[in-house]
Amino acid sequence: MKKKETFLLYKILLVMLDAASVALACYAALAIRFRIDGNQIPLEYTNSVESVLAINIIVSILIFSFLRLYSSLWRYASLTELMNILIGGGISVLFNIVVYYFSYKPIFRSYYILYGAVLVLCLTVTRFSYRFLRNLYRSWVHGPHMRKTMVIGAGEAGNTVMRELTVSDKLDAKICCIIDDDERKHNTYIRGVKVVGGRDKILDCVRKYQINEIIVAMPSAPKKDVREIVEICQQTDCDLKILPGIYQMVTGEVMIEKLREVRIEDLLGREPVNTDLHEIMMYVRDRIVLVTGGGGSIGSELCRQIAGYRPKKLIILDIYENNAYDIQQELKKSFPNLNLVVLIGSVRNTNRMETIFKKYRPEIVYHAAAHKHVPLMEDSPNEAIKNNVFGTYKTAAAADKYGAERFVLISTDKAVNPTNIMGASKRMCEMIVQMYARHSKTIFAAVRFGNVLGSNGSVIPLFKKQIEEGGPVTVTHPDIIRYFMTIPEAVSLVLQAGAQAKGGEIFVLDMGEPVKIVDLAKNLIQLSGLRVGEDIQIEFTGLRPGEKLYEELLMAEEGLQKTGNQRIFVGKPIEFDEEKFMAQLDNLKKLCNNDVDDIKEEVKKIVPTYQIDHM
Repeated sequence: MKKKETFLLYKILLVMLDAASVALACYAALAIRFRIDGNQIPLEYTNSVESVLAINIIVSILIFSFLRLYSSLWRYASLTELMNILIGGGISVLFNIVVYYFSYKPIFRSYYILYGAVLVLCLTVTRFSYRFLRNLYRSWVHGPHMRKTMVIGAGEAGNTVMRELTVSDKLDAKICCIIDDDERKHNTYIRGVKVVGGRDKILDCVRKYQINEIIVAMPSAPKKDVREIVEICQQTDCDLKILPGIYQMVTGEVMIEKLREVRIEDLLGREPVNTDLHEIMMYVRDRIVLVTGGGGSIGSELCRQIAGYRPKKLIILDIYENNAYDIQQELKKSFPNLNLVVLIGSVRNTNRMETIFKKYRPEIVYHAAAHKHVPLMEDSPNEAIKNNVFGTYKTAAAADKYGAERFVLISTDKAVNPTNIMGASKRMCEMIVQMYARHSKTIFAAVRFGNVLGSNGSVIPLFKKQIEEGGPVTVTHPDIIRYFMTIPEAVSLVLQAGAQAKGGEIFVLDMGEPVKIVDLAKNLIQLSGLRVGEDIQIEFTGLRPGEKLYEELLMAEEGLQKTGNQRIFVGKPIEFDEEKFMAQLDNLKKLCNNDVDDIKEEVKKIVPTYQIDHM
């Protein structure tokens, strides 16, 4: 049933209850006056009440309607609603006085007092009993599974949190105690919950009440006090949540009902990308899948999602043993029946790649192995070429030689009109994939997307660390903008690209409007419960080598074609001289192996759109 229809039925039910309440109040007044003995009630009084009952009900309902007693959300009812009930009952009494006086109908004087008292009681019970029944229902549904919560802060923010936790359908918290350093509030009660003491009582009360969740509701408290309290809370095993500034609740930026730890996708500012999971499952299920760079941010998420689609075998290749070990242990725990192979090796090693492809014969390859840090690669350009370009070339060659069905390259928006060696190397990777796509039976494709929120080395983990350390948060330039997506979105795009690829495409995600990095920093500071410029400062450090103010997702000559997903597009392959390209690659290989200083100039000959940064 739609919400509007439900609310209409709710209003009709209230009107019917109020009509019954008016009638009950009339007869109850007679019964109380004559000690609940129907035989003692004079017939003239009964006739008087019954003669005006219909008009009394109609007028009373109109009065209640004018006072918005049928428009209020009674789950949030407060003193204001109670005052409206009292006013409505009082006006109804005045109406009865007027009617009986001018109609000369006999009635005893105490009738009005008794009628008004019973009417107000009935109106109050019918409305506020909703909360009582709702709390009973919550206790019955959640029972012992309710989270035992401690609220720190007995001010307005704490009261707001408690109210929302009490009335919300989506939360199952049982507030056990309140902590506040103000001694005047100790041993008092807020909404029936005791203020047990100051911060020195936190650890004792966690044990006493078996608390498993702590909410710090002190948006106006000094930063030093909040930090000290958080440090105490961190000595427990409780989930810790911090309420953002109260002004954000007023403006609607933060809802108490959605109180939780800050998630990075909250900073994205657009709807998540939807993918055809059935399409993905059909081509991954019962296949042998290889993920290079499988221990990295993108690679590990690829492995998680692929494992859920029940591949015949999942092979993870990574040069970093710690990363490989972490994802191996995670997948073993989450997918105990998964046929998992974890290998250590470099995509730069021709013999290693040949051995892996020859032995395991992967049918689907996701190539996520790459050096990606722009400033680091600017200082080590030869390593960027060796790993990104020739690592991709050797992996693609092995996929072609040993008959893989599909090969999907993880690319980047930095490959478009690159101003850094990392982006230029990725553009050459795309060219390698497009070259193989023209001649191989293997379906080759690339997926290009922007920055990934929360990945290793990205701005979000850096900002979080800087906030935890008290700032400042560093941004390179006030006008720098980037396209962003979450790791799961990036991976879902990669998976769907693999399912849709026909060969040679560069898949591009429509990521909405770009985000200013400085706005991202401000939002993260505010959602951490702090104030920009007061608690945490933002400093601008200047653009780094190879960094530009904005990124592009598609070169102008590539054009765009729609796919089945309205957020995913395909760029047409760019024509280039393959023989010349291969000769340039051979020369580039010799130069980078000799670690020459002018490798960037050679790269520009292959990627004309590459603008070398001479900073």
